[in-house]
Amino acid sequence: MSEIATITFEQERGRLTSLAYRMLGDRAAAEDVVQNAWLRWSKVDHDTIRTPAAWLTTVTTRLAIDSLRSARHNREVYVGVWLPEPILSDPNAGPETPEEILGVAETVELALLWAMERLNPEERAAFILREAFDTDYSDIAQTLGKSEVACRQTVARARKRVNEGSPKFNAPTKEVSDLLSRFVSAIHAQNKEEVLALLSPTALALSDGGGKVRAALRPLVGPDDIVQVLIAVMSKSDSTQTLQHVLANGQPAFALLQGTEADLVVTITPDETGKVGWVYIMRNPDKLQRAQADISKNN
Repeated sequence: MSEIATITFEQERGRLTSLAYRMLGDRAAAEDVVQNAWLRWSKVDHDTIRTPAAWLTTVTTRLAIDSLRSARHNREVYVGVWLPEPILSDPNAGPETPEEILGVAETVELALLWAMERLNPEERAAFILREAFDTDYSDIAQTLGKSEVACRQTVARARKRVNEGSPKFNAPTKEVSDLLSRFVSAIHAQNKEEVLALLSPTALALSDGGGKVRAALRPLVGPDDIVQVLIAVMSKSDSTQTLQHVLANGQPAFALLQGTEADLVVTITPDETGKVGWVYIMRNPDKLQRAQADISKNN
């Protein structure tokens, strides 16, 4: 393969990884998809490809659709709630790698990734290509092998389903950070009254332990349900536990460290009233492995 072809792919790698991660919510799986796209790129006759970026987008999208279909089967037997893997970064540092760019420069909120789980693979692909990458409907149609009219309908349907399932209020980062700090501090101090006061009456909390550590096995709905579990999860406090402010997919978050290892990552999304409307807690040690590397790198 020519040096130009290699350079072309490397210039697209960050964008392709971003696309695959949005499709799968899993960095290792996203990297596998991009690696498979690279293998196909290395074998094709590049002189026959008029627009390399479009070709690579199509191949990566189709590979991600196949990967998501397989992953969906595994998630059906997943212990507890499956949540997308977080991408952590230092709030005071700029992006340095494609993975950090995913979480900072090209923010994809964990709440949105979770909401997209209700879409089928082709709906998700069409929605992401249009909403995240502003892809023309003609190109989406070619990628999915459908008509432009069908793709427009698919995106409209996906947009409606995502909006129905995701938080509605896009609060300023500082407001989210301040609310999160108060919320996590109240939980860590086991101040039940303060936690209840900060939660929206319709708040939803999701925690992912992967069946390996303590976590709620179902979505928690309402303040009373949420406060008992959150305080229980963080009740085993000792002198080796510390809270570190991080960014999770570009949004304010906290990592609870047990010594030097990440025990959980928590972030929130406010509702329209400024209270906590959606809570994300990652405890699955497998998914925290990469997060741990992020934290170690930032220190």
